[in-house]
Amino acid sequence: MARFLLTGGGTGGHFFPALAVAEALRKRGHEVFYLGAEGGLEATLLPQSGLPHALIPAGKLDRSAFRPGEFWKLREGLRRARRVLEEVGPRAILSTGGYAGFPGGWVGAGMGIPLLLHEQNAKLGLAARALALRARGLALSLPTPLPPFLEKKARVVGYPVREVRYPQGEAKRRLGFPEDKPLLLVLGGSQGSLELNEKLPPLLKPLGLPVLHQVGPRWAERYQALEEEEHYRVQGFVDVPLAMSAADLLIARAGAGTLAEAAFHRLPALLFPLDPKLDGGAQRANALAYARSGGMALGEFGRLGAQVMEMLEGKERYQKALSALSPEGAAGRLADWLEAL
Repeated sequence: MARFLLTGGGTGGHFFPALAVAEALRKRGHEVFYLGAEGGLEATLLPQSGLPHALIPAGKLDRSAFRPGEFWKLREGLRRARRVLEEVGPRAILSTGGYAGFPGGWVGAGMGIPLLLHEQNAKLGLAARALALRARGLALSLPTPLPPFLEKKARVVGYPVREVRYPQGEAKRRLGFPEDKPLLLVLGGSQGSLELNEKLPPLLKPLGLPVLHQVGPRWAERYQALEEEEHYRVQGFVDVPLAMSAADLLIARAGAGTLAEAAFHRLPALLFPLDPKLDGGAQRANALAYARSGGMALGEFGRLGAQVMEMLEGKERYQKALSALSPEGAAGRLADWLEAL
């Protein structure tokens, strides 16, 4: 069996897809080594995974300002990545991008090790644009506009998600919501969204529909008062597969992982992407891609109530559109590609 090196992280959007592929490769009997970033989410979760791993510095280069400290971290990360690669000797590398996935991918490709790059968003990020030049293959979560020299090495494989579904009635009962009423699920990302936390409750409460609102762990106490009305439930963090199985409509930011999970669950969504100044336009590109598919729509605070009712009435139409974007089997397709490399 072959030995593979997986790298990427910093945030869950880059780490969890790689973890799903690692599990798929291990089930096939392959050896997997994970290269992550010091201080990234993976630094906390890798010790729990049982994967052999190493953590290195990974400078996060800013879009708007040069920060010397991050440059020196990157330089040290490249040096230590080479040492890890020489020791591990992988047959191929998967980088899921982000600043944590850059050093190992860049150095490994320079050493002649086949590199497969996975891009989660509908727009290539900074690290992905640099790595794509050296990658043997470019795996996309969604159809993404690319220059011709990258199109030749790219194909859509989807975004690996945790493929767990529950019957809707069972999921609603487990969460304590009535089965005979539509359930609205609000997600602002794993850390919550202050903007959505502030703006959505006054707009959703008058609808009289049950709401499960993930406000983020740091905001949970602050927004507990929203539960004065029985149908409005606030949690710092939710079990996403269970919550999406129960929900009839999602109201959310437009992170790649959230939208892929919603597509897997055939869950229509109203999207409020981050301001492009904050993420380079990645979430807006994701939102537009799913909206063009017919499975989701861009939300408008000014007419949110009407949008919610319209989408609930046309739920089956949105679900049919989402079935074409479901990422089911994505981890296996990435494992196949790595084996081929």
